Amino acid sequence: MARYGTQFGPDITFLGVERCDWQDGATYADADVVILGAPFDGGTSHRPGTRFGPQFIRKSCYLPHDGSRPSLAMRVDGLRDLKVYDAGDVEMYSGDAARSVHDLQHAVHTVTSNGAIPLILGGDHTIAWPDAAGVAQHLGQGRVSMIHFDAHADTGNITFGSLIGHGQPMRRLIESGALRGDRFLQIGLRGYWPEPETLNWMAEQRMRSYEMSEIVARGLDECLTEAFAIAVDECDGVFMSVDIDVCDPGHAPGTGTPEPGGLTARQLLDSVRRIAYELPVVGVDVVEVSPPYDQADITSFLANRVVLETLTGIARRRRDLADDTRWDPKLPLLADRPDNRPASGD
Repeated sequence: MARYGTQFGPDITFLGVERCDWQDGATYADADVVILGAPFDGGTSHRPGTRFGPQFIRKSCYLPHDGSRPSLAMRVDGLRDLKVYDAGDVEMYSGDAARSVHDLQHAVHTVTSNGAIPLILGGDHTIAWPDAAGVAQHLGQGRVSMIHFDAHADTGNITFGSLIGHGQPMRRLIESGALRGDRFLQIGLRGYWPEPETLNWMAEQRMRSYEMSEIVARGLDECLTEAFAIAVDECDGVFMSVDIDVCDPGHAPGTGTPEPGGLTARQLLDSVRRIAYELPVVGVDVVEVSPPYDQADITSFLANRVVLETLTGIARRRRDLADDTRWDPKLPLLADRPDNRPASGD
């Protein structure tokens, strides 16, 4: 049975938020978001090390770890305007993939059924299968869509004789019925995999994949707008899965399977913030951060900010829905904070 606690590194929470026990709903009864660590890299096909991802994502920030991060852009504090808890790491033994994915799905389902949004820190992309399946287990099979940022489709079938691995979670989700293939949106694909057989399988499932050449030709915003319309059609919520290798290795070198020619860090941050603000997000994972291959913690810092931008977007969405207003990124810095403007004559 999976247990509560931190498996790797210091006993810390994400930037100092309160601790909870995912197995005891009373410890996070008022939670909006519960962070779970998934320190698993047993599904890696190339460079390992993502088991250390959760601890580095939690701590990679130059500001005090005081459970507060007011956003300059959106004028909310995702760590305080939302009630965010950190449940530590789910125990995941990289030598037993089947047990590990089973235990993680149980943890994610428990958090979701207690009314909180699970936000999972990976770990390799194997964990997307139990993550999204755990949410769908509560909300309904086929009722959750997926927006998937990645250089790779992760729709392989059998690798190294196993059905479980970081190149296969999206296939397992669709084959199991947890998610619908025609509500599966992939952003940032590029490179030289998968092979035609797997691409044909993806086409049969009616998956929609935005390869980088299309993103460059049409523009990222236009592609996202199109993807959003598909994601909310006949679905009750959106799961966002962010593989950090969607970014160019110059922006995210610390990952297991780097592929040149990806998104910039700025594009990724703007995209996840937009998703969290515009769509009903019901689950998130951030995966494939491999600290041993990082340079000056560039990748860990980026992943930390992916989490923060997601929380910021969710917080601002809830505020604006309650107030019947809408955030405008074109407004000047102080336009929605008149109380912060200098007094006349200052």
